[in-house]
This record gives sequence, C-alpha cells and structure tokens, in this order.
Amino acid sequence: MRLFRSVAPPTVAVCLVLSLPYDALSHARVPARPAAAAAPEDLFGAECRTTVDGSEVTAYCHNPYAAVDRVRLHIECARWWDLDTDGPPADAGPAVTMRLTGRCWKEVGAVWVSHQRV
Repeated sequence: MRLFRSVAPPTVAVCLVLSLPYDALSHARVPARPAAAAAPEDLFGAECRTTVDGSEVTAYCHNPYAAVDRVRLHIECARWWDLDTDGPPADAGPAVTMRLTGRCWKEVGAVWVSHQRV
C-alpha cells in the first residue's frame, strides 16, 4: 500500500502530461535558421535625408559602406506646368556625406533619391 501511495502521484502526473494535446505543450523559442551575417561586399546604399523648405529641396546622403553609391535627387513638382527635375548623378564614396539640392517654381509634390552601384 505504501508503494502505491509513493508511486501514484508521479504516475498520474506523467499520464496527464502525455494526454495533453500537442498545442498545449510548451515550445522552445528558437529561430528556425540562424541569421547569416551579410558579407562586406553585400553592404550597399547611402542613407539619405531630405528636407523641403518652400520650393527648395535639400538632401544629405552619407555612405557608411566601402562600395561607391551613385545617388541622384528626383523632384516632382505639385503644379502641372512646373517642370519635374532629375538631378545629375553624384558618386558617394566610402565615408562621404554629400549635399544634393534642387527646386520647383512653386510647391514640391514629391522627393526621392535613387541609388545605383558603381
């Protein structure tokens, strides 16, 4: 009788755990695959910040990587008669900060900077 009382609680606990549905069991939070580190030659692209002040646009682009990034400022003006502009391409070398400027006659509709590997 004493053996039954000492073995019964662990046996009941094991039976209850085994009878739980699979979804109710806890799972370890481990990523499926380890994230691969990017190779230095894969790192590319200058970080650009644009500001619009009335009809004038200024973009500052900083390239923290070893690859040269050819950046170009694009301005879309809000008025239909105002000419949209694509600035000349400029090469942003490693650890270089560049200033790109442009303008519309009236309001600015949209601004973006394009990037190209050299």
